[in-house]
Amino acid sequence: MGFAVSDELLGTVVPIVVYWIYSGMYMCLGSFENYRLHSKSDEEEKNLVSKLTVVKGVLFQQLLQAAVAILLFTVTGGHAGASSQQPSSFIVLASQFVTAMLVMDTWQYFLHRYFHENKFLYRHLHSRHHCLVVPYAFGALYNHPLEGLLLDTVGGALSFMLSGMSPRTSIYFFSFATIKTVDDHCGLMLPGNPLHIFFRNNSAYHDVHHQLYGSKYNFSQPFFVMWDRILGTYMPYSLEKRAEGGFEARPTKEFKED
Repeated sequence: MGFAVSDELLGTVVPIVVYWIYSGMYMCLGSFENYRLHSKSDEEEKNLVSKLTVVKGVLFQQLLQAAVAILLFTVTGGHAGASSQQPSSFIVLASQFVTAMLVMDTWQYFLHRYFHENKFLYRHLHSRHHCLVVPYAFGALYNHPLEGLLLDTVGGALSFMLSGMSPRTSIYFFSFATIKTVDDHCGLMLPGNPLHIFFRNNSAYHDVHHQLYGSKYNFSQPFFVMWDRILGTYMPYSLEKRAEGGFEARPTKEFKED
């Protein structure tokens, strides 16, 4: 039992460490103006909160989510719907990963969309995340704590349980999901980024959602774009070069009048 608890603890702590290491790497790359989706001056002028406020908010949310996750594991024994055995088959591992990704995407799409459509929830919860009009890496999890619990903690728990993955597998899954979330908010379109090769849901796709014209579109996160396409909230865009350097994600012609 001690070994299993250790894996469950790592599944909570490791993604937090990964978050700050990966976002720190992107912040070091932020001076690459030729790959930015917004200029550094736009980042400073358009965002409504300071970076210090964002750091404090993210740290508080991560500590709260970690405490709740550890409490849930303690109460349930860590085996509510999940396997305590580490599968040796790659096919089983892959199917668990894909299942968890689909569950997380489904939960986050519908809840995220509801946070936008319900004016009370948007004003009091989700608007905090949209204070970052120009997203950047370590602001990826800048949310209201209650939103973080509903969107990430509950979504993560459902992904873990319904996929049947072991606590050890969850370490890798939640670390990967964290990397993907940070990448979606990094504000950079780096050439050869493997996440951009395999996923249409990327930093430009999510940047569209953070702009005023895209706030009713591109709700999907963090992996696929299927729910946006199925339910008519997909906003296509073109990636165009800015005169001063870098890129801009612009809505395609049929959306410019919206």
